[in-house]
Amino acid sequence: MKFDIERVREASPGRRIDWLDSTESTMQDAWAAALCDAASGSLAGAEQQTAGQGRHGRNWHSAAGEGLYFTLILRVNVDPVELPVLTIALGLAVAEAVRVHSGLVCDLKWPNDLLINGKKVCGILSEFQDGVILAGIGLNVNQTAFPEELATIASSLRMEAGGEFSREALLLGLLEEVDKHVALLESQGKKPLLDLFTHGSSYVRGKRVEVEQSGRMIRGVTDGLSDFGFLFVRQTDGERVLILAGGLKAI
Repeated sequence: MKFDIERVREASPGRRIDWLDSTESTMQDAWAAALCDAASGSLAGAEQQTAGQGRHGRNWHSAAGEGLYFTLILRVNVDPVELPVLTIALGLAVAEAVRVHSGLVCDLKWPNDLLINGKKVCGILSEFQDGVILAGIGLNVNQTAFPEELATIASSLRMEAGGEFSREALLLGLLEEVDKHVALLESQGKKPLLDLFTHGSSYVRGKRVEVEQSGRMIRGVTDGLSDFGFLFVRQTDGERVLILAGGLKAI
């Protein structure tokens, strides 16, 4: 279904919205706009990405005309060390928009994935560059199938709910929720967001996981978030290890 970007622009007066039929990466497009002083809240999106960026240099599968692929420019009053909490805020915002517009409840997989029935429907990538935060969001909306290598781990809102969704309404809802959650971080600090994430995620406490960190494989049970949004894992020997990056796998 053709995406009506003008409907989104009309409902978001004052927000710069750049939208292309196809691009290599919306992160690159947003950075170019940021260098030209695009205001906080501006976004760069596309119907298709040919080199979409995921975590750790991975590609993000961006099927044409089926999902939402965009990057927000955020100039917010938070310390760079709070970037993990901002990523958490973005995950909460997407989950709430999805709940409101589809009725589907997402599990928040630390630090940046949203799952439904154990399958990934959304990924978030936050980068801090020269005082600007780039927040890339990829949400699978109306896909009905995925490439073979992703079929067992990825899903879409349509596949989970059995019906097609308005991407325009979802994008408007996402922007509204991002604004709310970023404002909450700026006004009330980290704690409310860390509490919300803890209650909305099955991964924060009591989940058996493994993750490679600094060439070391860490296995144990998740044991809460640090004050800066990092994850603790308690190993079988009792050592409590702070996990600084993603790649978490439930076992």
